[in-house]
Amino acid sequence: MTAVDERGMAKYIDQFEPPEGVKAELLRGVIVMMASPDIVHNMIVAEVQDQIPRLRWSRLQTQDVDILDETSEPVPDLVVVERDLLPSSGRPLPCQLITMVVEVVSKSSVHQDYVVKRSIYAAGRIPAYLILDPIMAHCVLLTKPAGQGEDADYLSQEIIKFGDQVPLEALGLELDTSEFGTFPDVRPHRYP
Repeated sequence: MTAVDERGMAKYIDQFEPPEGVKAELLRGVIVMMASPDIVHNMIVAEVQDQIPRLRWSRLQTQDVDILDETSEPVPDLVVVERDLLPSSGRPLPCQLITMVVEVVSKSSVHQDYVVKRSIYAAGRIPAYLILDPIMAHCVLLTKPAGQGEDADYLSQEIIKFGDQVPLEALGLELDTSEFGTFPDVRPHRYP
C-alpha cells in the first residue's frame, strides 16, 4: 500500500474511476462517493438550469471545481459561470471564475451540503451558494463569503420556502421554485 498525503489526493482522484453510477469528490482530503441521484433531485437541477439564461451563463452539471488553498475538488450539482469567462476545455474549473454553485440535498448528503461544502465554497470565495432541500422543502441562499479554510463561511443566509421566488442577485434573476418536488416519507433534519 502506498501512503498519499492530502496534496497527493488531488492527483489520486484525477486518476480514480468510481464504479458506473457513482459520483466521487474530494472534500478536505477525504474522497466522498455518492450513488446516482433520485428523480426528484434531477428534476430540481433541470428546473434551475432551465431558468438561467443560456445566452449569458454557462450552466454546468457535475463539473469538478478547484478550490484555492484547499485539498478539495467538490462536484456541485450545478455550476454557473459567465459564458465569456468559461475556458474552452479542462478540469477542474477554477473557483474564481464561478458566480454560483447549486447543491440539491439528498438523504445522505445533508451534513456535507450544509456544513462541509458551505465552508469549502466560502473558502473559495464563490459569491453565491444555493442549497435546494427537498427534505425540508426550502432553499438556503448563501452570499458574502468570508474567512479562510475550515473557518470560512457565508455572512448572509436567506431561507426561502419551496413555492416562493428566490432572489438571485448574482445572476440578475428570480428563481421560481413552485415546481420543485420533495422526498416523501423522509425524516426532517436540523439544518441549516
